[in-house]
Amino acid sequence: MMLRSGWDPGGRVTMGVPQTRYAKSGDVRIAYQVIGNGPVDLVFVPGYISHLDLHWEDPGFTHLMTRLGAFTRLIMLDKRGTGLSDRVDIQHLPSLETRMDDVRAVMDAVGSRRAVLLGASEGGPMSILFAATYPVRTRALVLYGSYAHFHTWVLSRENLEDFIRGIEAIWGTGASVARFAPEQAKDEHFHAWWARYERFAASPTAAVALARMNAAIDVRAILPAIRVPTLVIHRTDDARVKFAGGRYLAEKIAGARFVAVAGRDHPIWTGDVDSVVDEIEEFLTGMRPAPAPTRVLATLMIARLAGAEQAAARFGDRAWSERLQALRSTADGLIARHGGLLFASGAEELRARFDGPARAVRCALALVEAAGGLAIPMACAVHTGEVEIGHDAVSGFALHVAIRMVAHAAAGEVLVSGVVTDLVAGSGLHFAERGHESVEGMGDLRLLVAVREQHLEPLRRVSATSSLDTLTSREREVLALVAEGMSNAAIAVRLKLSPHTVKRHVANILLKLDLPTRAAAAALVGRAPRGL
Repeated sequence: MMLRSGWDPGGRVTMGVPQTRYAKSGDVRIAYQVIGNGPVDLVFVPGYISHLDLHWEDPGFTHLMTRLGAFTRLIMLDKRGTGLSDRVDIQHLPSLETRMDDVRAVMDAVGSRRAVLLGASEGGPMSILFAATYPVRTRALVLYGSYAHFHTWVLSRENLEDFIRGIEAIWGTGASVARFAPEQAKDEHFHAWWARYERFAASPTAAVALARMNAAIDVRAILPAIRVPTLVIHRTDDARVKFAGGRYLAEKIAGARFVAVAGRDHPIWTGDVDSVVDEIEEFLTGMRPAPAPTRVLATLMIARLAGAEQAAARFGDRAWSERLQALRSTADGLIARHGGLLFASGAEELRARFDGPARAVRCALALVEAAGGLAIPMACAVHTGEVEIGHDAVSGFALHVAIRMVAHAAAGEVLVSGVVTDLVAGSGLHFAERGHESVEGMGDLRLLVAVREQHLEPLRRVSATSSLDTLTSREREVLALVAEGMSNAAIAVRLKLSPHTVKRHVANILLKLDLPTRAAAAALVGRAPRGL
């Protein structure tokens, strides 16, 4: 099984994106992925729409799949007509029986003779039909946020028409998220992801057709035919499927166990994911997982834009937005490559935690350099301390300290605490003294600036005039452009040099001037009585 590296903005355990493969069901190709090596096969049957690859961009889904894959061999699929599976003629959408055959085809492709079916939302009725039709191939049935009759427990006929009119008007904008996950919809990043999820999973026309097909679902008559162990999980205030719908399933399926979980958000990967998985794990293995420690030592990195309003005004809204989007994509990759977990992000700030301080500092240095290459003023702070890890957040005194620190960091700087420097001895990282910050509960906190080049002698005050005299003519040219705020890439274009050569010149300049950052070098030029 091939995995591609992934990251988790929620700060939880994560794994890579599995390789997508295809099973043939009749003339249609069904996309599927497999993770985990547990003793029990678990087939996850998604709801209304899905997209196997895009799902992994959401931390809640990643957390859900990671946990399920820890005690099962987890088999995931996109139903025909959605996601990565073959699209179908919307005038002849597949029936539940056809989609049931698709599940069987995927099980055959992965060599699964008998599996547990986890049917979420609209995936529930299909899983119910499969369990009743193929009890020999069904080890157990888990239904989450599901129903037996659409119009009774999801939308009335009138409300369905309102929903469809909304699809035709706003599909692809993410606006529908409020109907499914009203709490998670408040998160700007999730809202933007949901918009992409809609567009990638199905076209507006297909989404309307699927909604009408789901509205025809009625499996009430076959519930008494279920003869496999069944667990029904439903959120108490589910925004999409009425709580009574879950109760009804448990009452009509012989021996079914019903579990109520607090929450409003409907998707299985939102809200309190751990409570849902805990119930599934106990149902399948007989044991609940041991509680994970919530208080841990971690290194926190906070990156913020410095002077964002001025930069945005200089570039214009569109160009500034494009640069920020490029930086965000770069930041995601850098954090993942350095083993970090993003736990919060906003328009002008992101926060990540690392299990090693050296990795956090190196990530911050790379992030500041990447931001400089895009002419985006960014400052970072790195601090190590105990934090409280929740399902969706990191909190604690150490976070408070890091927030205080980043307010003192200048654009282009990585400001670290003395706690960090004490822990990275021998790592090859180098720091310049910055001063002290009085922090209630800690006293004076030593602050330092991370630098890429080692100083051969202790830092000292130097005369701007005498220090600039040590530079070559080419280094003076480079420094003048640095002072203008140009990135290494832009300087390389202006002087017709390679980016590597410019980087080497900048490093030499900082070494000769005994300065920690590009910003400090630019400031030195500004103070020089006769410039360059």
